[in-house]
Amino acid sequence: MAKVLVIGAGGVGSVAVHKMAMNSDIFTGIALASRTKSKCDAIAASVKARTGVSIDTFQIDADDVAATTALIQQVKPVLVVNLALPYQDLHIMDACLAAGVNYMDTANYEPIDEAKFEYSWQWAYQDRFKQAGLMALLGSGFDPGVTSVFATWLKKHKLDTIRTLDILDCNGGDHGQHFATNFNPEINIREVTAPARHWNKGEWIETPALTIRHQFDFEAVGPKNMYLMYHEELESLAHHIPEIERIRFWMTFGDAYITHLTVLQNVGMTRIDPVIYNGQEIIPLQFLKAVLPEPASLGPTTKGKTNIGDIATGLKDGQEKTFYIYNICDHEDAYRETGNQAVSYTTGVPAMIGAAMMVQGLWKGEGVFNMEQFDPDPYMDMLNKHGLPWQVKELAGPLEF
Repeated sequence: MAKVLVIGAGGVGSVAVHKMAMNSDIFTGIALASRTKSKCDAIAASVKARTGVSIDTFQIDADDVAATTALIQQVKPVLVVNLALPYQDLHIMDACLAAGVNYMDTANYEPIDEAKFEYSWQWAYQDRFKQAGLMALLGSGFDPGVTSVFATWLKKHKLDTIRTLDILDCNGGDHGQHFATNFNPEINIREVTAPARHWNKGEWIETPALTIRHQFDFEAVGPKNMYLMYHEELESLAHHIPEIERIRFWMTFGDAYITHLTVLQNVGMTRIDPVIYNGQEIIPLQFLKAVLPEPASLGPTTKGKTNIGDIATGLKDGQEKTFYIYNICDHEDAYRETGNQAVSYTTGVPAMIGAAMMVQGLWKGEGVFNMEQFDPDPYMDMLNKHGLPWQVKELAGPLEF
């Protein structure tokens, strides 16, 4: 039905390409490109062994707009799926505009020299994509992505309006390492150490990172401490579902993770400004990334489950109701299917589904769009069919905190 070009050969890219190959009736051609071609070749070999599907591989520096444009023109996809670093979003969007091809990603842009991420930079491309007759879909991962679709599904089927929304992200997996991140260490640590922000009655409330904590009992995982954080879907949901009074994002961390991260912060290893070492300029956080375990290497040893979902409170037929909608994913099951642990799986599968929505014409438009702007039903149906089944239950009331 369609050929796609995937840029990025990390764990998420690996899962997305494996799942695309498992749906060869939708994705009739798959190309994979990365700065390191050997990573693409290793993924291609796994895809061939597991599915029998051959994919094309290429080397590309996605910061080079001209080279990326030339690669898009060579491959001739109908869609570019950006699973590279969020620093590269705008460069890849520029290349898609130059080549006349639709665009999709899983995480919003952030500048490399500032730990700040927001949609303003990508929303600014609205007129350019609309005038070109092209579509850009932002944030088709799990959070952002599935969590936004969960919210719109609840509003379509369970609630007339949403008053409060809490997004809960729990990783109950154990990889056996003293300290390691389950996705790109640089991006993970920048995200976790940024100030927490949440939306409340028309304004952003900012608090120091990792200072607001509550315990929640997650199904299939158990009680976990979760911390208030900022995540980009809060911004887009507040914009596109304007009746929401309060939106918060919570993520679980173990005590050992928090202790290690605190020490690393205290000694300056999470800094993103350059320092001089032996006459050379280095970024401490990028050096730390180089010595930490590669997230893709954690798949064989990670056991346990993830539990990610939304708790929404609002009105239905004049009465206040609260619903909890969530997915549970098993690390070992994800590894058996794709050779990657569940954190990559829960992002890579939604990337495949978002791409499927676009290439099949189930979601279409001209301009720049977020997930919650489309009909949730076909996306939710594919989640159930392709490895991320969800469930919904009514709660007695909203969270007490």
